[in-house]
Amino acid sequence: MDSKDPDTSYTFPKQKLKKFMDDPSKTPVVLVACGSYSPVTYLHLRMFEMAKDYFTEMKNFELVAGYFSPVSDFYQKEGLVQAKHRVKMCELATKDDSDWLMVDSWESLQYEYQRTAFVLDHFDYELNKDGGLDIGDGKFKKIQVLLLAGGDLIQSMEQPGVWANEDLHHILGTYGCMVVERTGTDVWEFLLSHDMLYEYRKNIHVVKQAIYNDISSSKVRLFVKRNKSIKYLVPDSVMKYISDFKLYISNITRKRDYLSKELD
Repeated sequence: MDSKDPDTSYTFPKQKLKKFMDDPSKTPVVLVACGSYSPVTYLHLRMFEMAKDYFTEMKNFELVAGYFSPVSDFYQKEGLVQAKHRVKMCELATKDDSDWLMVDSWESLQYEYQRTAFVLDHFDYELNKDGGLDIGDGKFKKIQVLLLAGGDLIQSMEQPGVWANEDLHHILGTYGCMVVERTGTDVWEFLLSHDMLYEYRKNIHVVKQAIYNDISSSKVRLFVKRNKSIKYLVPDSVMKYISDFKLYISNITRKRDYLSKELD
């Protein structure tokens, strides 16, 4: 696969990818979470940690890294600030507090919206183009890419026009999905009722939340807009970044700030 990267300075991040496996008999796995991250919240980070706990009990797989992949500006979703801000906030959230989570900016740099299936192909190419993960004695093992998603995303797979059938077959058949149930969702019941998801049920891992958390980016944006505190909803570094760049504040607030500066 050839990466069509408009930014010649782009480099795929591998600094936190495990160099060697603890158990070479297992299959190395990388989790990829695609989304807006406008802004990234503690729930997004917790999803990775819940998935990590799940893997500690799996006999056949070993988790070797996790990646955030923020969408490009061409996704054109309401509340989406510029990709450079969303990438930076994800980087701040993972820089010092995690030894295995990274941010890949490739998707955000594209000049058009990239389908999730193609994004996973990008990760598969970058992670396995040299053979995969070194397991010693000059041998390499292919890294399995898994899409990390919330229960709401898996339910969207049933909605007409949201996903192309060929993409779903590719995502679920070639890669697989790790689903973290959110409040009010029953993923297993949904898998039973959806033919394609049931077909690939062995490639879908379901993680139940032990402590329910319904923090959402939209709620954080609303709190900022209404001048409410977002402390403990997002990492402090992200909160400071939002404040420094005046993200998500209303046009009225922007105008008031501008006028106050003019009067000073």
